[in-house]
Amino acid sequence: MANVLEKVLRVGEGRTLRRLKAYAKAVNELEDDFTTLTDDELKNETVELRERYAAGESLDDLLPEAFAAVREASKRTLGLRHFDVQLMGGAALHLGNIAEMKTGEGKTLVATTAAYLNAIASRGVHVITVNDFLASYQSELMGRVFRALGMTTGCILAGQTPAQRREQYAADITYGTNNEFGFDYLRDNMAWQSQDMVQRGHFFAVVDEVDSILIDEARTPLIISGPASGEANRWFAEFATIARRLVSGVDFEVDEKKRTVGVLEPGIEKVEDYLGIDNLYESANTPLISFLNNAIKADALFKRDKDYVVINGEVLIVDEHTGRILSGRRYNEGIHQAIEAKEGVEVKAENQTLATVTLQNYFRLYKKLSGMTGTAETEAAEFMSTYKLGVVPIPTNRPMQRIDQTDLVYKNETAKFDQVVEDIVERHEKGQPVLVGTTSVEKSEYLSRLLAKKGVKHEVLNAKNHAREAAIVAQAGRAGAVTVATNMAGRGTDIMLGGNAEFLAVAEMNAKGLSPVDTPEEYESAWDDVFAAQKEAVQSEAEKVIEAGGLYVLGTERHESRRIDNQLRGRSGRQGDPGESRFYLSLTDDLMRLFNSGAAESLMGRGNVPDDLAIENKIVGRAIRSAQSQVESRNAEIRKNVLKYDDVLNRQREAIYGDRRHILEGDDLQDRASKFLDDVVNEVIDQHTGEGSPDDWDLDALWTELRTLYPISITIDEVITEAGSKGKATRAFLGQEILSDAKVAYRAREESLGEPAMRELERRVVLSVIDRRWRDHLYEMDYLKDGIGLRAMAQRDPLVEYQREGYALFQSMMGQIREESVGFLFNLEVEVQGQVGSEKAPVIAAKGLGSEQAPPALEYSAPNIDGEVEVRDQKGRLEKAATARAQRQQDSAERNAAPEVAAARAASGTSPAASTTGAFGQKTGGEDGAAPVNRAERRAAGKK
Repeated sequence: MANVLEKVLRVGEGRTLRRLKAYAKAVNELEDDFTTLTDDELKNETVELRERYAAGESLDDLLPEAFAAVREASKRTLGLRHFDVQLMGGAALHLGNIAEMKTGEGKTLVATTAAYLNAIASRGVHVITVNDFLASYQSELMGRVFRALGMTTGCILAGQTPAQRREQYAADITYGTNNEFGFDYLRDNMAWQSQDMVQRGHFFAVVDEVDSILIDEARTPLIISGPASGEANRWFAEFATIARRLVSGVDFEVDEKKRTVGVLEPGIEKVEDYLGIDNLYESANTPLISFLNNAIKADALFKRDKDYVVINGEVLIVDEHTGRILSGRRYNEGIHQAIEAKEGVEVKAENQTLATVTLQNYFRLYKKLSGMTGTAETEAAEFMSTYKLGVVPIPTNRPMQRIDQTDLVYKNETAKFDQVVEDIVERHEKGQPVLVGTTSVEKSEYLSRLLAKKGVKHEVLNAKNHAREAAIVAQAGRAGAVTVATNMAGRGTDIMLGGNAEFLAVAEMNAKGLSPVDTPEEYESAWDDVFAAQKEAVQSEAEKVIEAGGLYVLGTERHESRRIDNQLRGRSGRQGDPGESRFYLSLTDDLMRLFNSGAAESLMGRGNVPDDLAIENKIVGRAIRSAQSQVESRNAEIRKNVLKYDDVLNRQREAIYGDRRHILEGDDLQDRASKFLDDVVNEVIDQHTGEGSPDDWDLDALWTELRTLYPISITIDEVITEAGSKGKATRAFLGQEILSDAKVAYRAREESLGEPAMRELERRVVLSVIDRRWRDHLYEMDYLKDGIGLRAMAQRDPLVEYQREGYALFQSMMGQIREESVGFLFNLEVEVQGQVGSEKAPVIAAKGLGSEQAPPALEYSAPNIDGEVEVRDQKGRLEKAATARAQRQQDSAERNAAPEVAAARAASGTSPAASTTGAFGQKTGGEDGAAPVNRAERRAAGKK
């Protein structure tokens, strides 16, 4: 099946390559013309190309000249001339494809051609990298090329102020990480003023290491969260008690591999009996399912003194790799609260989601998307189905000479690492550089200790300090160098035999205090000499390394994904250099143990094979491929599931964010406020006149509710007198009279405040209500998704149910936005404090109206380089440990009509907006009407 799919995806590949070669040929024909241009004439090419684009020529038409200009600028500023295959890669990017180019083929330089061409449109180009260091490094280095062509370059980094970010986005070409771009998109849609927004649209993006960003990290959504209102929920303690009474294997089952739990029928009966309820899966009980699942997970999956410790009444997470206490970090999703309840310590409030988007849906905002990587073919189907991106393999500039040796398999991990160390020592002694790949920080540190005992000098990379890692990787190709790295560490920096002259030159320039931005003239004048000196120094050493066999890549374990294995191998053999790769495996490796334990056990039981003798067996190869295939399929299914459910929320997000953007950009809300008033008044009248004849209607209740919305001036007697009798006061007559009165009251409100102040109040009120209701809606949708999976037990499609009920929730939210907006517009106490700014916008103060400042203590949850979740504060500092948010299973209960969701929240005490006052400050008697909160109270209430 995979082979058939691969053939289908490769249809037209030859035609595409011929088209790319034709572009490269056209650029080559122009090279001599551009070589004769002066620096000023070369810079003026951008002006001419922009004029031609404005006159109607397409970017495709301008491609040969634009690419030729970039090639010439690169030769003059960096001393690097684009190869034909790099021009082909650039053309593939411009056409909206993924250019699959092997390691060392110069992908950073490839991006300059497509970025420059699309920047001619003056709509902003984004180049996305895997970390802040690479974004800064690439924007500095490639910025020299763009400045020579009269274009500006920006760089988005963690910790920048909104003003700095706005300036960077205003540049023609902006570098940054996927998380920074995504969080700026979310922050822009939380802004209160248009001038607070920083991005200027999503025109064209080039994603470096596209498989890492769009595949590996796509299981985890980007989330901005802040402190939730209200106290920590009392249900955590209640369910901690319940969980202790449940028996694993009888009442629930645990999958340690997937880190999930599932409640069985006997367990459900015990919970229902304990709570005194008839059906745990009734819609009103739906919120309880999340508490139950978290309590069981806390009891069964999280072990004290292994995953966490309790010190001075506080639950502290323990780093699984280092054993260190991660002070100040907390698990997401209510897990930390469940552990606190389990341990009997104070349960602290959970954060509330303020804004969220998946990486898939963020990148689909771009009008045109493209990417580069050395390993995309294995995920070609997913790239096409999710992003509509084709994968175009670009030929190497020189033939590949790397030798990939067969795997060596040992019975256990100890024997494997003993042989690994022997191999490294032997290669190190003959001067051959060695890059060792491990699958975890723990194993890289273990190997480091073994090498230290043998006296082998080495460096360790583990994806923590990107700047230092890039410096180490730049030296990893030097004679006798030994570098131990987790598989993703140092990605994005070339390992050149003898050392990376370009990187070392940049480092030397920085050490001298020279910057292409702050001291551009001094930087340019010094660059050629510095770069030439570094190039000469590494060239002589490169010859020694080539004699020793080139870079030797040694893998200590197969990764879950074939792609990561290929990435590791691909670090060797760049640009036709010699190289070698080999994997050392053991039958106790995590991949074999967790995903193909049967095959491993059968092999271990055969004969008395000595520990230090490698097992050569075709079954091992098949078992590894099978295990990797299982993991890849599981991860692909998770990503597919995340996207399917987020697509439902994405349509709602686009509607809300589009609405907000129109308001921020100055849309007059007078007509909308008038429509809100019509709709809300009519809805209230309908609720009280829907049944029976006019004589049966409770007009007192109708008038009471209308008074909470606006200061109604007509009385019931006046309306009845006008109609002739109560029986003649029809629905249409009532609507006409009350709406007329409401509009008079709105005009009076506007006259008392003044028209400019009223328009500003409308803007502030509608934005404030939309934001608050959207946050609560995200909370409701999260709960809905928690419980929707079990609809399958009732032979209903969970996704269809999620779509249907999600839509009902959205419609309910829109009704609440209308009602609250009308209530606030009439009832807020407003003080007009004056005018500010050139547009004379009124400054208004209103008690109860949201502040225009962002909430304090925001947290940013996003995937890290390993695809796991990490949480950072506003300054980019790591705050929380990783959790598997995206891999959470939809393993909770059934939910019915959308209006019942709000009732369920209130009943369980989990609503983020639970209060004893109404939306406009009126008393609601919340305590009197509160639902019983435990079994005893519920039963007592039932007897009354």
